[in-house]
Order: sequence, then structure tokens, then C-alpha cells
Amino acid sequence: MALPRAAEVDPLGALARLDGVPQAVAATRLALDRLGGHRVLRRRGDAVRTESALRGAAAAASIELGRLVEVDEVRVAAQDRSAAAPVVRGAARAYVELGALVGVWRQAPRQALARLHTLAARDVTGVDELGRPAPGEATDRLAQLAAVLAATRAPALVVAAVVHGELATLAPFGSADQVVAMAASRLVLVERGLDPGAYAVVELGHQDRPAYEGALRGFASGTEAGLTAWVLHYGEAVQAGTREALAIAESILRG
Repeated sequence: MALPRAAEVDPLGALARLDGVPQAVAATRLALDRLGGHRVLRRRGDAVRTESALRGAAAAASIELGRLVEVDEVRVAAQDRSAAAPVVRGAARAYVELGALVGVWRQAPRQALARLHTLAARDVTGVDELGRPAPGEATDRLAQLAAVLAATRAPALVVAAVVHGELATLAPFGSADQVVAMAASRLVLVERGLDPGAYAVVELGHQDRPAYEGALRGFASGTEAGLTAWVLHYGEAVQAGTREALAIAESILRG
């Protein structure tokens, strides 16, 4: 997708008004507000957040590898990284550090992306390539994305969908790009206040690979129909991730 210029009144304003998008924004906000009222989150929110990160890392690694990664693989990687596949180790590292990157994302998103890639790709690419997008188009588009983030006041759902779609289709680093895209979109949801507790396991909503890849192609096309389909897909992923977070909370409540 060719991102609009940040100099426009709101570079993502038109996207936020596409048919069905306001309704998706409202539905995701309602779902997350309901989740936020769960009594487990008042007492054991950290436990839900930790489990969500582990499941999110497993789902992101699954997309990156093209095979199912069980959450137990990520648990192992988080404790004994030598016993897990390189991509799984990288996803575990990236998701463990997400909380510390929220402030960095707010002030310097390109720096946060570089850090995410360094964490996710440490075992799968050369040291000189860590955190460095390919020169040329990738570098230019990441700069443009950062400018759009600074300028837009679009709903968090729309912004997160654009960040995910742009990173996943551009693949700026050439390794671990799916992990980076999914982790970065989580940062948007947290930093922009839609899911400030980082509870929703959004990544699970992308596990239907044909549907996910088809929606991404729509984003890359830049057409109104394609962009609408991608944002609606992303909204459904957030709602699916919210249901997963609720299941985590209920499991903790049952002990």
C-alpha cells in the first residue's frame, strides 16, 4: 500500500471512514472495555498479560515459520533458549520486551522497530543486518510510516492495522518481518489506549493463513475494497484475541 503523505489533514482519516470500519472500531472498543472489567484483571492482570504475550509469540512464530508453534515451545524458549528453534527464541525475546518498548514506540517508532528486529532475528541473520532495513524503498517507507504515525488521530484499530499491514507486506528487514509486524501492531494497541494492558492475543486472529494472506494482499493493493477487507480482518483478529484473553482470565480464576 502506498501510504498517504503525513502533510494531509489526517493521513488515515479516509481509511477510518471506509464502509464498515467505524462499526469495527466500535465493536473492538466494546469487546476490550468488557474484558477490562473482568475481576481477574484487577488482581492478576500481570498473569494475564504474561500468558497473552506467550501465546502471541507462539502465533507470530507460527506465521513466520509456516507451521504450528505450540505455546509450550515459547515457554521453553523463554526459559532455556538453546532448546528452541531460532525463530521461536526470537519471538519469545521480542514479546517479553514489548512492555519496555511502549515509550520508545511513542517517541521513536523506527528505533522501536529496530529493537524488535534485533530481538526477533538475532539467531536467524547476521549481526550487521540486525535492526537495519534494506536501503532504498524500505528505508523510505519506514520513514513515511513514522511520519504518518506522528500526524494521524485515527482510531487505534485503524493505526494498528496499517502498521501491521505495511510491515508485513513491505518486509523491510528481510528476516523475522512477520514477528516484527505483529509485535509492532500490539505496541500500537497499547500505546494508543485501545488495549493498554496488552491482554488481547491478537495474533491468534491471523492463524487462518489463507484468510490472513488474502487480506494482506488486499492491503497491498491499495484499493478501497482491499483496504476495507484488511481493516475488517484486523478488527476481527482483535476481537478473537480479546476472547482468548477472556479465556485466560477465566482459567486463572478457576485456578
